[in-house]
Amino acid sequence: MKIKQVEELVGITSKNIRFYEEQGLLTPERAENGYREYHEENIKTLKKIKLLRKLGVSVEEIKSVLSKSISLEECLENQMRHLEKERENLNNMQKLSNVILQKKDTVDTINTDEWLDEMEKMEKEGVDFVDVSKIDIHMKKKMGATIGGVVMIILMLFMIGLFLWGNSQEALPIGILILFIGIPVVVIICIIVALRSRLKEIEGGEEDEAAKY
Repeated sequence: MKIKQVEELVGITSKNIRFYEEQGLLTPERAENGYREYHEENIKTLKKIKLLRKLGVSVEEIKSVLSKSISLEECLENQMRHLEKERENLNNMQKLSNVILQKKDTVDTINTDEWLDEMEKMEKEGVDFVDVSKIDIHMKKKMGATIGGVVMIILMLFMIGLFLWGNSQEALPIGILILFIGIPVVVIICIIVALRSRLKEIEGGEEDEAAKY
């Protein structure tokens, strides 16, 4: 079975399937032509991965379950503790937000030092707040991908303009002109598609999800 068939059957993107392979969760066979061949056992494994990922279990934890380093019971008990911790953190953030709200401060009058000190005190007691550095890295990735895509698009548009200018100086056969303009246009479309895919991946792709654990 080819990867596209597996993608449709299991409902996991081919990119994520390959990611799971890279992480050692899945090992498909290789056909003589070098292409991956997926069998029923691989399908069962992917369905287990999908189930546990939907429960929020980390990739590393799933790897331990599949290798039988830990049992499914241990895995789910660990996840229950993790979710309980997250619930407590959310409750604490909600309570603190409510206290700040009741102060009726504005963005100009809020005493940030007071609240940051309070947060630091809570963190020492075991409360986890949002990791700002991870958010900043997330934004940098998106900015880098966007800038790279825009630069390439500008370059392709410049090439199109150059071809049109050259044609105005000395007319080219229509077939050659269409070819010269068509190639950059196709490249621009591919860049836009790839950029959208990359931004979606950064927003919540498996690689970013795995990096949390």
